[in-house]
Amino acid sequence: QVQLVESGGGLVQTGGSLRLSCAASGRSFSPYAMAWFRQAPGKEREFVAAISWSGGTSQYADSVRGRCSMSRDNAKNTVNLQMNSLKPEDTAVYFCAAGVRPSVIATSYDYWGQGTQVTVSS
Repeated sequence: QVQLVESGGGLVQTGGSLRLSCAASGRSFSPYAMAWFRQAPGKEREFVAAISWSGGTSQYADSVRGRCSMSRDNAKNTVNLQMNSLKPEDTAVYFCAAGVRPSVIATSYDYWGQGTQVTVSS
């Protein structure tokens, strides 16, 4: 089993920045691809970003490309999501996930954190 805990969410104004972190414990962190998803009230869970096991390949949703950057530090069992130029439509609960390979499909991931709230005020 892998346990994931997100942190770094909060309230920011439009144009502000946040850095989300996801700490992993349990089985070895390194073999897993990692991803961030978000879910706003009344909406389905939405893909945000993913990174490969090696960290050499990353992908982003069109809605965040150019504003967000995902990274991982396997020595610390941590992945991060740097979010810049935030918009009100970025408001959601952000979840990290771990799986065998990167994917934009939520059901492809085996482990999920509990989420951290990001709120962007206008």
